[in-house]
Amino acid sequence: MIRLTQRQRQVLLLAAAGNSNARIASVLGNSAGSVAETLTAAYRRLGASDRTHAVTLAIYHGVISIGDLARIAQPADAQDQETVA
Repeated sequence: MIRLTQRQRQVLLLAAAGNSNARIASVLGNSAGSVAETLTAAYRRLGASDRTHAVTLAIYHGVISIGDLARIAQPADAQDQETVA
């Protein structure tokens, strides 16, 4: 079974929602570099080569679920568009 740390899972979920490293860093109070390092560690544990692959593998292995994705905040761009509309 593949296991991610709580932080790796949290960052991966925010990335899966379409958030940039900078946005994730802002939400979590970290640096974008720290977010990138956390994602890289998650990729290694999952055997993934990029974000999309990591999210796919995480869902496949039950690390995250579609329900998890539905419960997290929308990406910043979508929130901005709703404010304007």
